[in-house]
Amino acid sequence: MALKPQDIVVVLKLCGYGTNRPPFAQIAADLAMSPSEVHGALKRAQAAHLVHGSEMNSRPNVSALEEFLIHGVKYAFPAEHGGSTRGVPTSYAAAPLNRLIAAGDEPIPVWPHPDGKRRGIALAPLYKTVPIAAMRDASLYEKLALVDALRDGRTRERKLAEQELKKLLRKKADG
Repeated sequence: MALKPQDIVVVLKLCGYGTNRPPFAQIAADLAMSPSEVHGALKRAQAAHLVHGSEMNSRPNVSALEEFLIHGVKYAFPAEHGGSTRGVPTSYAAAPLNRLIAAGDEPIPVWPHPDGKRRGIALAPLYKTVPIAAMRDASLYEKLALVDALRDGRTRERKLAEQELKKLLRKKADG
């Protein structure tokens, strides 16, 4: 059973819930997905050992998720660029990296979306609903932007993204 990009989005969303995971329908609504998409994502993530527990009580396997995101996501789900567009900033142009890296004169990476506030170069999100989900949940937005920095960033951006992502993933796991 092969992972799909939306599986990573679902597992990153789970990281924000701690031990109080809501039902599939709520997760689906938060991510602008269907409950069956969330259910399928959790089954695949469980098969890949990215989550622990039963489907109804899935918890992220933070160490496995970290390892996959840091070393595998850029190969499994490589970044795809498009042209200039309006969208939602991602990678180094979004929090938390935008506080650590000054954007130069080149266009920033954005997820194409009509409600986006910035112009930049299109970077296809992991899944089509990512811009919507990110605009609804600041913590998820940070995680997804960091994953994009791992998928597409230069060495310095990837190193900083790795450090910041480890902090964010462990925040709920430790607290």
